[in-house]
Amino acid sequence: MWRGPIPQIIFGLIYLLILTRFLWPIDLSLWVKIVAAVLALAALQFHRWSELSSGSVFSPEFPRPVVALFNWAFGAIVLLALLLLALDVGLLLAIPFNGGVVSAPDQVRYGLAALAAVAAAIGVHQAMRIPPLKDLEIGIHGLPPQFDGYTILQLTDLHISRLFPASWARVVVERSNKLGADLIAITGDLIDGTLDARRTDIEPLRDLKATDGVYVISGNHEYIFGYDGWMAHFAALGLLSLENRHVVIERESGKLVLAGITDRASRRGGRPVRDLDAILQGIPNDAPVILLDHQPSDARHAAKLGVALQLSGHTHGGLIWGIDRLAAPANAGFVSGRYNVDGMTLYVNNGTALWPGFAIRLGRPSELTRITLRQAGAG
Repeated sequence: MWRGPIPQIIFGLIYLLILTRFLWPIDLSLWVKIVAAVLALAALQFHRWSELSSGSVFSPEFPRPVVALFNWAFGAIVLLALLLLALDVGLLLAIPFNGGVVSAPDQVRYGLAALAAVAAAIGVHQAMRIPPLKDLEIGIHGLPPQFDGYTILQLTDLHISRLFPASWARVVVERSNKLGADLIAITGDLIDGTLDARRTDIEPLRDLKATDGVYVISGNHEYIFGYDGWMAHFAALGLLSLENRHVVIERESGKLVLAGITDRASRRGGRPVRDLDAILQGIPNDAPVILLDHQPSDARHAAKLGVALQLSGHTHGGLIWGIDRLAAPANAGFVSGRYNVDGMTLYVNNGTALWPGFAIRLGRPSELTRITLRQAGAG
């Protein structure tokens, strides 16, 4: 999405909108407008600077305050462009009532710029914070009574990076361990960066603890930065890979199946084919299946195969309320929260963190997600 000509065309249109509908109409000296135009252009090239810093647009290797500042500036410009579009639509709609072309005073444009700047600052702060706890209860038909009250802590899209470094990861681990979950499931996109760049930052994940273990699957970003090396390193940290396999968790005579599948990016990387049918071969009869799949797009197929609960991430909740539906087409309509998919429960997590290339959250908060399983219909 963030590479190739299409993003540059979009950013070019945003820049053109800022120049023609904000900088040009307002009453400022030419030199001030030139300086502002240059700064706006520099901010919109954030992903180019990231690529120069690391060789990848997905891993800005600047100091954390610089990454945060770039995200604020980039976000403020994008939000301002959206507000200017809304303003222009309003002015066009007003023409019939005014009997001619309507213009907006400079104060309105200044106000929109201030609103965009403040909203972007709030959005970056919301993105960078330690996520608050979100408690969910999910009923599962056929859940053995021994697993009623069983807790799963879902972490996803940690995107360990310069923006979410070791200090941030350490606090997340400490808060996670205090919750005392029966099992921890990490549903992909743990990192942004190479193993050499992120080795220290990801080290705190070694201390994650849960009664039945800490399981991990890959996300699409693991394939960007060296799938084999990262999966081996996750194992060295004590994280149990659930790539294309299942495990059976037992409580006395009760059984629960936890399955995991590689990310959809494996289809392009020459990796083993995603085959959920094969993964579910040999599971105990009548044991409910919980599936970890980074992207929610294939949820209907999982439901068809009898999966009871699918845990996904990837979408970051759509980032901004109101325009989050832009993420829906690429994710089969599943963006944030709980869905009933042909009788299966799908939970799309907003993410523990998010990609540092667009770190803004407005109305779609990050979450530390504790899921308590219940027997469907009980109580």
